[in-house]
Amino acid sequence: MTSEGVIIRVSGPTVVARSMAGARIHNRVLVGEDHLPGEVIRLEADRATIQVYEDTTGLCLGERVEDIGVPLLAELGPGLLGSVYDGVQRPLHAIRAKSGDFIGRGLAAPPIDRERRWEFRPAVREGDAVGPGDVLGTVAETPRIDHRVMVPPGSRGTIREIRAGTFSVLEPVALLADGTAIPMVQRWPVRMARPCRSRLPPALPFITGQRVFDVLFPLAAGGAAIIPGGFGTGKTVVEQNLAKYAGADVIVFVGCGERGNEMTEVLTEFPALTDPSTGRPLMERTVLVVNTSNMPVAAREASVYTGITIAEYYRDMGYRVALLADSISRWAEALREISSRLEEMPGEEGYPTYLASRLAGFYERGGRVSCLGGEEREGTVTVVAAVSPPGGDFSEPVTQSSQRTAGVFWALDPGLAHRRHFPAVDWKKSYSLYIGAVDDWFRETVSADWTDLRQELMALLQREEELQEVVQMVGIDALQEQERIVLTVSRMVREHFLRQSAYSEADATCTPEKGYRMLKAFLSFHALCRDLLARKVPVESILALPVREELERMKELPGEGFREAADGLIARIAQGGGNR
Repeated sequence: MTSEGVIIRVSGPTVVARSMAGARIHNRVLVGEDHLPGEVIRLEADRATIQVYEDTTGLCLGERVEDIGVPLLAELGPGLLGSVYDGVQRPLHAIRAKSGDFIGRGLAAPPIDRERRWEFRPAVREGDAVGPGDVLGTVAETPRIDHRVMVPPGSRGTIREIRAGTFSVLEPVALLADGTAIPMVQRWPVRMARPCRSRLPPALPFITGQRVFDVLFPLAAGGAAIIPGGFGTGKTVVEQNLAKYAGADVIVFVGCGERGNEMTEVLTEFPALTDPSTGRPLMERTVLVVNTSNMPVAAREASVYTGITIAEYYRDMGYRVALLADSISRWAEALREISSRLEEMPGEEGYPTYLASRLAGFYERGGRVSCLGGEEREGTVTVVAAVSPPGGDFSEPVTQSSQRTAGVFWALDPGLAHRRHFPAVDWKKSYSLYIGAVDDWFRETVSADWTDLRQELMALLQREEELQEVVQMVGIDALQEQERIVLTVSRMVREHFLRQSAYSEADATCTPEKGYRMLKAFLSFHALCRDLLARKVPVESILALPVREELERMKELPGEGFREAADGLIARIAQGGGNR
């Protein structure tokens, strides 16, 4: 049922229309003579309050509002990978071809190319019974990703006809016995989580390629992590490194309200990036959803839902998906602006009182699931969201609300960033709630003493923190020799283990096996220093051991042959480190 109303009020991106008695909450509408897209967010009698996804400058009272009758839908099918969308899934490349570098008001284009044809390979036969999530066939969307064409949720029946060949996304590839035609494209409400058979515990790690994360604060596949940090602490660089090196099959990057120059860098750099695992363009497994800070706030608010719906769709195929949101604070600011336009009761710092529940609803759409369908498939959506607290204040509402739901807290420190220590992770404030869940995997896959080494490392860093307070009060000369050893080794760990260079071919990413051997070498050196000190060897001689320089160059060793070189170094340390 659709309805048509008349504008009676305009306040920024918020429009009120009367004679909208047939409308429903979240229905899409077209506003004014330019058919500006919008969404119903409040109903009162026959009046509908609408948030418009465009600039409302020039709208007049009395212009018409047309209710489309459906909510904001994401279009899902072959052709998503490699695409760049705005917050309501308008393809920016297609829009640019129509209007140039700036999006014209009311312009729209199909999210997925209607003309492109795909080679469909059936996986079922005529007479087979199928239900929601069953795979009808596959399309080679990219050389790495096979797009699994699935029965949409809510559909089931017997295959009357299945077609092989080349089709556009709107042409049916299967017909059910009741006459239902199934094309390769699906449409799904972005604010509704896609269904799954069951949710599974987060027992597998999400390998990031960054030692400070994988060793000290691991993230589980299907978990949620937040990266809070002030301006210049490297949030965007961390997320771009995760997009390039993390253990995910598909990347969905949501640029939500960031500055235009940052998004320009993303749009120019991502297509030029090479996937280290395949040597092909990274965009072949990436979807970009982009809303800069000067774009309408309503579209910014919708962008995270568009992104996570696309992520859930690839999860349902059985892929490991990473959703990277930069930054969730800009999304919350858009929510605050819309709430103020609605004259709702403000909460802390002006944010709406439902901020925490909205954030929780977003983060909880991630997870590790058993997918719908007769075939056993397991997929994950891992959410990593950057948070931009004003002035670096982690007590502000967005950080605190995110912290209640996310299982990992990677706090970035401006002091480390100013010293060019990246990732600028403050190990004193950061934590992971998934350590117990993923440690079994590390012990079985990497080494049985993984947990012991991490605990020893944390104890070393904690002891260094205590000694630094003493040094500030009485000076380093007042320390005992074993305490000087602690300071030296912990500094080596921070500078040459926790610190990584995104510009180094050998050190930009690190496997858990390489990280384990590096950590074992550093801690073996610490044990050797204590042993030599107990045998009355002078501190100066201990710190001048030849293996120290090898340790500091260890991260630059190439991956090929690293294991043998590392094991040899650990063996020399065990034999005395070249001490004479």
